[in-house]
Amino acid sequence: MGQFRDRMVKEPMLIDTHAHLDFPEYAQDLPGVIERAKAAGVSRIISISTSLEGSLRAIELAERFDGVQATVGIHPCYVDESPEIILPQLRELAKHPQVVGIGETGIDYHRNQNPPEAPEALTVWTRNREKQARFFDQQLTLAVELGLNVVVHQRDSWEDTLRILRPYSGKLRAVYHCFGGTLAQAHQLLDLGFLVSFTGIVTFKNAHGAHESAAKLPAGSFFLETDCPFLAPVPHRGQRCEPAYTRLIAEHIARLRGETPEQVAEHTSLAANTFFQRR
Repeated sequence: MGQFRDRMVKEPMLIDTHAHLDFPEYAQDLPGVIERAKAAGVSRIISISTSLEGSLRAIELAERFDGVQATVGIHPCYVDESPEIILPQLRELAKHPQVVGIGETGIDYHRNQNPPEAPEALTVWTRNREKQARFFDQQLTLAVELGLNVVVHQRDSWEDTLRILRPYSGKLRAVYHCFGGTLAQAHQLLDLGFLVSFTGIVTFKNAHGAHESAAKLPAGSFFLETDCPFLAPVPHRGQRCEPAYTRLIAEHIARLRGETPEQVAEHTSLAANTFFQRR
């Protein structure tokens, strides 16, 4: 591991494709966070947005820090806090030269899987699901319009997310971030021309789906990400995550695949650089 760390410092080649640098967890020491990432060999960080305000903050960070770029988008858990009309504002934000994708967007049913019995609560539940679907489809349409690819968030909503996304196969590429599904589900996405990315979850002992997928998917079909400040990999599990930990994820996936960390860094970074750019 030490030899890999030394080489990575000399030849940066890792990319953290999903970080939330605008979150308050980094308000006090973001310059240090960026420097530690560079020291660990992370040459590019994609700061992912979750709201209109967050999109603006991500762009400001991309202007401020070398090696940081942004996506713009509305996370499904933030749709109720967003205005009904989002496309004009997102379209203008997405024209910024440091914006390299749309997202994260998608469908999340984790907190509202089952319809409530009370009529008023059912109305709220239904409207939330409808708004998630509408915002997801609108952001996919915007991505096609602007020649950008899409970062997809999916939680407890596999079929509905795929149903909305499937018609866009061939029109754009999408990455299912924080992938922890089965190998069969990963191949469903690859068959549509989409990709997956792995977080520190892949280092967790019981993450069997992530283990098998990371071990067996072909090179070029997946990226690395931290989803920081969340999901710090072992041995930092439970602590604040940082982009520098991308290296730990690469090293663990290398062990799963029987590859060197340098090989994993090379093919994941090549795939990410191809994905996160304007077409």
